[in-house]
Amino acid sequence: MSPLSTRSGSQGRRRREGAAAVEFALVATPFFFLIFGILELALVFVTNAVLENATLSASRMIRTGQADVENLEAGAFETALCGQMGVLASGCEDRTTIDVRVIPQFRNLTPPDPLATGEMNESALTYVTGDPGSLVLVRVWYAQPLVTPFLSQAVSRVSSGDAILSATTAFRNEPYDG
Repeated sequence: MSPLSTRSGSQGRRRREGAAAVEFALVATPFFFLIFGILELALVFVTNAVLENATLSASRMIRTGQADVENLEAGAFETALCGQMGVLASGCEDRTTIDVRVIPQFRNLTPPDPLATGEMNESALTYVTGDPGSLVLVRVWYAQPLVTPFLSQAVSRVSSGDAILSATTAFRNEPYDG
């Protein structure tokens, strides 16, 4: 008889009882990083969809002339935009950057990129709503903070590690009485 066959079954099981805990410890950390990364990426996509909708809704005030009639300044436009963000409205005004400008045509447009240097440079951004019939470009950037380390390295364009989400719409102002 071999020496292994003389052991009782309970002694063999006791030697393997901790194996599941060790295997779980090896797999748990990458697994939880993956789960948290997926959840955070889902939050980024939801935030981007909400930002797109808020940008379209707030831009309607410019397109219909309401912003011009009510002398809506950039800060008030940003407040209106953040009011459309729903549950994501807290801290929205601190995270949002807007650019509203009149454009000569819809094609071959190259407005300045405020993220060209890797940091948000607001010096070239404007807030001009135009006149009735003007072509207007509205761009909004929203800094979404990221927590998951690998996701912030993969998604972020700025040194702060935030994901910079953007929403853009272009339209012709309606013929309103300005």
